[in-house]
Amino acid sequence: MPAVALNDVDLAVTRGSSVALIGPNGAGKSTALRIVAGITEPTRGGVVVRGSVGSLIELGVGFHPDLTGWQNLRCSARLLGLSREEVRGFEHPIAEFAGLGEAMDAPLRTYSAGMAARLGFAIATAGPCDVLVVDEVLAVGDQEFRDRCFERIRNLLDVGTTLLFVTHEMPLVPRICERAVHFRAGRIVDDGSAADVIRRYLGGSPARYRQMDPPRCSGVRSGTASGARRLASR
Repeated sequence: MPAVALNDVDLAVTRGSSVALIGPNGAGKSTALRIVAGITEPTRGGVVVRGSVGSLIELGVGFHPDLTGWQNLRCSARLLGLSREEVRGFEHPIAEFAGLGEAMDAPLRTYSAGMAARLGFAIATAGPCDVLVVDEVLAVGDQEFRDRCFERIRNLLDVGTTLLFVTHEMPLVPRICERAVHFRAGRIVDDGSAADVIRRYLGGSPARYRQMDPPRCSGVRSGTASGARRLASR
C-alpha cells in the first residue's frame, strides 16, 4: 500500500485563532495547508471550508520572468480574483509594501529570491480573507521586511482572520501563534499551547514519539467566521 501524506488526521481550528503546524520534513504539514487552500485534493475523506482562504504557500507561483514587477502584480492580483477596479486600487499600496522601488519596472528575472518573495507576500496579503495559510514564506527576506510581514499578519489576526502557519523556525511561532500542533509521519502527535508543544517537540526523542498512540480521527477542520472547513486524507 503506498504511503499517504496524512493519515487519520482531525484538527479543529476556531475562528480567529492562530495555529502553528510543526514537525520534521515529510510530516504532512504542507500537505495539510495545501488541502485547506484547495491546491491539493484529498484522496479520501472530505474538506469543508466556510469563508475565503488566502494562501501564502508558494509565493510567486504564476510569476513570469519576462514581465516586470508591475505586470506580474497586476496579473497575479487578477488571478487571485480581484477585479480590474480593485487591482487599480490595490496596486500602489502593494508596491509600497513590497518596497522594491524602481525594480518594479524591471523584469522579474532580474529579481533575487528575496525580492520576488517581497512582491508575492505583498500581493497575497493585500485583500481580506477569513483563513490565511502560511508555509515557510517568512524565511526569505531581510529582518526589516520580516518584521513588516509579522505586523501585517497580526493586523489580519486583529480583524478575525484565522491563521495556519507552518515553519521550522521555532522562535517565530510564539510571536504570532497561540497554539501549536505537532505532526509526525502524517499524524498528529501533540496539540496544545505553542510554548508547551514546542518545548516537548525540541526536548523529545524519536523513540518517545514512536511510543505515543496518535489520535484516531477522520479529518482536519479549519474554522472561520461562519463555521469550519473539514479536511481529511487517509
